[in-house]
Amino acid sequence: MEIKYDHSEVAWSEFRIFLERLILQSKAKRICEVGGGANPVLGLDFILENDLQYTVIDISSEELDKAPSNYHKIQADMAAEDFSLSGEFDLIFSKMLAEHVKDGKAFHKNIRKLLAINGLALHFFPTLFALPFVANRLIPEIITTKLLRILQSGRSKSGRKGKFPAYYHWCRGPIQSQIKKFENLGYVVDKYIGFYGHGEYYRKVPFIKNMHDVLCKNLIKYPIPVLTSFAYVVLKNKQ
Repeated sequence: MEIKYDHSEVAWSEFRIFLERLILQSKAKRICEVGGGANPVLGLDFILENDLQYTVIDISSEELDKAPSNYHKIQADMAAEDFSLSGEFDLIFSKMLAEHVKDGKAFHKNIRKLLAINGLALHFFPTLFALPFVANRLIPEIITTKLLRILQSGRSKSGRKGKFPAYYHWCRGPIQSQIKKFENLGYVVDKYIGFYGHGEYYRKVPFIKNMHDVLCKNLIKYPIPVLTSFAYVVLKNKQ
């Protein structure tokens, strides 16, 4: 298992590159994006160039309808107790979805049902116990939505309407208890990358942002896994 740490800016800027590299290195052809909705991560050019079978699963049929018709789409709740979809995907991934799932165990268990033997799952998610996400979990939604509009004014300009409910169930950095949960479901944890930083929240408060940036540099150098802000995890469906 590979465990490493980096700055959150890297997590956001390089996720697609990380995903594409993982697809090519693993020679995956049957790909499934969970929670892709209206905006799938991989473009049609990459899909066609590499002869991929690409499926998008989302809980919202309304969001799926907004995605280009070229994508194969399935409406389903990946955390449902009566989950009945079947498939043998080589790689399943999600981006900023896991924190919105109430039952992390059911979510990851159902994803494993759709994976081929030795297939891979990749997830990118925010983690507890980063301060903004602890607040997001504990403070009533009406208050956190107003705070987001103040601290991240770009949300309103971009047409984003507040936030989706977040539960952060099974959303932790590379701590042993979280690794054990994945292993108990039958996964091998191949890579776990923790990212520090959430400086975007402090852009309007330079003094706090400067302290935050110094703290991040030190945490990357001397990591404390429980204090990550985001994570990538790559899981392998063992035989």
